[in-house]
Amino acid sequence: MSTLLHALRRYRWQCMLASLALIALVAAFAPLEKTLGERIRLVYFHGAWVWTGKIAFALAGLSGIAAVALSLTRSGRASGWAEASLALGRTGLFFWLTYLPVSLLVQQINWGGIFWDEPRWRIPAAFGVAAVLVQVALALFDLPWLTGLINALFGAALWMALGRAENVLHPDSPIFNSGSANMAGIFLVLLALSLLFMGQFALWMRDRRPPA
Repeated sequence: MSTLLHALRRYRWQCMLASLALIALVAAFAPLEKTLGERIRLVYFHGAWVWTGKIAFALAGLSGIAAVALSLTRSGRASGWAEASLALGRTGLFFWLTYLPVSLLVQQINWGGIFWDEPRWRIPAAFGVAAVLVQVALALFDLPWLTGLINALFGAALWMALGRAENVLHPDSPIFNSGSANMAGIFLVLLALSLLFMGQFALWMRDRRPPA
């Protein structure tokens, strides 16, 4: 594992660019859909990117729970989990802030306009603003137990809010409800590649932090 991490760090930018190139390549040759045509390719990317952001926030929350639990036992490992939580939270923020403009573009090209009150846009946008404020606050206070606790609460709140969000114009799981195994398969490939890039980005975020 240490050898793999060393290789990833040594060739960090090449690996990250290769992951992005593969994501773009798979999306560019993804199967078309009868109604949306080539516009479906942006939908594939949009879906994989937002799910990656959600998973990053979830992992930040789980790491945060571990950090808080270990800090209660005064374990020296608490700071390591807090560092992981902080890096994953910032990674989730990156994916979220880049997903939001893509969401607007998807609305524009597929709906012919932007519905600002769509719950699947309004709720993520509110959490995007909250995520910026949260990460700024965590950077200022720099307390491992606080990092873990806030990231855990934020991740839980995000998943609960999105799980309860209504669909007005936004279809419910359009890829998996399409009945096409090819479309679902391509989406899963894009999701896997996006998660790979997420891991690379989180490792970079963690390495950027100066040692305590």
